[in-house]
Amino acid sequence: MTVPPSARLAAVPPELDVVIEVPRGSFVKRGSSGRVDFVSPLPCPYNYGSVPSHLGLEGDLLDALVLGPRLAPGSRLRVKAWGAVTLTDRGLVDDKLVCSLAEPGADEIEAVLRFFRFYARCKGLLNVWRRRPGRNASEGWCSAEGAIARARPLPADWRGAPVPF
Repeated sequence: MTVPPSARLAAVPPELDVVIEVPRGSFVKRGSSGRVDFVSPLPCPYNYGSVPSHLGLEGDLLDALVLGPRLAPGSRLRVKAWGAVTLTDRGLVDDKLVCSLAEPGADEIEAVLRFFRFYARCKGLLNVWRRRPGRNASEGWCSAEGAIARARPLPADWRGAPVPF
């Protein structure tokens, strides 16, 4: 499968701070609060975390995955955001920035897109089991700049996501 033209990378990618919540290879999915969301039967293929300065459209910290070797939970690093995958989870839009120190290749981008198509189906099944209605789907690749523009700065009084994940 080839990467669609819409998956082009930013010429000058934005740099931002990311905090790792779920290290690559972990089976335990934690949310931004540190609480266990679920235990997966499959290991996470990426370092997964969030941008602590921004809220995504669903009201939780803006999600970010970091390509490369496993990072310790709680690691904070400054990385380039090369693009994003837009996920719909229970009808809520949830952008996932795709970050790394070096520019990802077409194969890496395709692997990320494949993962999120699979993840959306799995999350949909989990939501059915949890009796949480709403559409689940991977909407595909978008620019990092677009995902960051849709997010908003973290308000000083933020107390966590308004909906359970």
